[in-house]
Amino acid sequence: MGLLAAAGVTPDYWDEACRHLAKRDRVMKKLIPRFGEARLQSRGDAFTTLARSIVGQQISVKAAQSVWDRFSALTSAELPAFKVLPADVLALSVEAMRGAGLSARKVEYLSDLAQHFEAGQVHERQWTQMDDETIIDELVAIRGIGRWTAEMFLIFYLMRPNVLPLDDLGLLKGISQSYFSGEPVSRAEAREVGEAWAPFRSVATWYIWRSLDPLPVEY
Repeated sequence: MGLLAAAGVTPDYWDEACRHLAKRDRVMKKLIPRFGEARLQSRGDAFTTLARSIVGQQISVKAAQSVWDRFSALTSAELPAFKVLPADVLALSVEAMRGAGLSARKVEYLSDLAQHFEAGQVHERQWTQMDDETIIDELVAIRGIGRWTAEMFLIFYLMRPNVLPLDDLGLLKGISQSYFSGEPVSRAEAREVGEAWAPFRSVATWYIWRSLDPLPVEY
């Protein structure tokens, strides 16, 4: 797979993962067939994916899309609306970015993200050779990006097969409903369930999300 994921790229390991999970896990055996040919899809590019995750923090999906549309309209007119470049972000004034609906903190976060990319402080070309934890360490060094955002990036952009995002409330809720009859679950219990999903924990997580909301999540 090329590092810059084209719109609609699907992991080549998906069918193998589904067979593996159905053999290993009784819940997955029932859950996977419910969603037919639906697959994880990777879109956009690395910088845009992370920028969108920052814009979307702590606001609704609808509000995030509205702010993103206004923000991306401030950047290169030649680019598609879904893509922004680090240099374009650095060229914007604070006032212009605030005018698009971004908080002062998010303006700082987006500027820091753009500076990291422009200065080569993220090793984008080496990511295919780097393990998950090393990439997470690199990304969380950027202001506004925590472990959860980095894990979403591993799943949705780099399409890494074995990520278990234990900070994700949807994952914990889905495990509670599917494995514990709705009883609350701890991170340790969720991790134990996830051990049976290896080495395809990202795929199982995606199906757990689908059990709560049949519409696929995309970043």
